Amino acid sequence: MTLVYVGVGSNIDRHKHVEAAVSELKKLGDQLRLSTIYESPSQGFQGGAFFNLVIEMHTDLSLAAFTGMLKDIELNWGRQPNAQKYQDRTLDLDIILFGDVVSAEAPQLPRQDIYQYPFVIQPLCELCPELLLPGDGRRVRQIWLEADNLEVLKPVEFWFTETDFSQCKE
Repeated sequence: MTLVYVGVGSNIDRHKHVEAAVSELKKLGDQLRLSTIYESPSQGFQGGAFFNLVIEMHTDLSLAAFTGMLKDIELNWGRQPNAQKYQDRTLDLDIILFGDVVSAEAPQLPRQDIYQYPFVIQPLCELCPELLLPGDGRRVRQIWLEADNLEVLKPVEFWFTETDFSQCKE
């Protein structure tokens, strides 16, 4: 089993799509843990606010298979096949970490969003503050301590009724 961290984002019908992401990810692995869900402004374009979280899970899938399944989930939930990086979206699923894999090729791992976006490092730090980032040597908490703009994140009250995952409570 590989320990995986997946970033989830949506700014179109956010409640529905975040809940769909959790439900779909449960089919790809087990032992899901969810960070706090945060509302954050869109980055790089003028769009509606996003709901973002990070999900920790274990999977038996290979990196290639897992990546393909995430793309399929996005498309099945309304993401356009030709979606651009900076635009509104129903569902965005990004592999943040996949075990100890370090890759400069797609998918780039660890994902550089860890170092750039508060909506990635804040929830990641909730789930695994002491984790050493592969290829970096620093702990997640160290990156979080250096992060900017964490104040733009607004926690969202948890609305799920499902119970076969755990929510991180810091």
